[in-house]
Amino acid sequence: MSAVEVVNNRERRRYEAIVEGVVAGISAYQLTDELIVFTHTEVGDEYEGQGIGGALVRGALDDVRLEGAHRVLPLCPFVRAWIGRHRDYQDLVYAARPSTARD
Repeated sequence: MSAVEVVNNRERRRYEAIVEGVVAGISAYQLTDELIVFTHTEVGDEYEGQGIGGALVRGALDDVRLEGAHRVLPLCPFVRAWIGRHRDYQDLVYAARPSTARD
């Protein structure tokens, strides 16, 4: 596998996996004041099975951790499954506060 560079394309609201100068995969997100919501991840057909998706998610989550401003809400099934397999990233996942609603 070639080296994968992960960059945050803020203008397009997505992280990009760059391989030899080409966007090989993307992980789209939406931002709120508290959350970064990962909505969709895809890797180009010619890059599938090379670990690009995993490198992309790891790089994106490392960036989120470094910035320290957001919790992660993984709506994207790929991101959610990846976090499930990598316990050291689960602390980034948003946990809803307990409800204070009463009947």
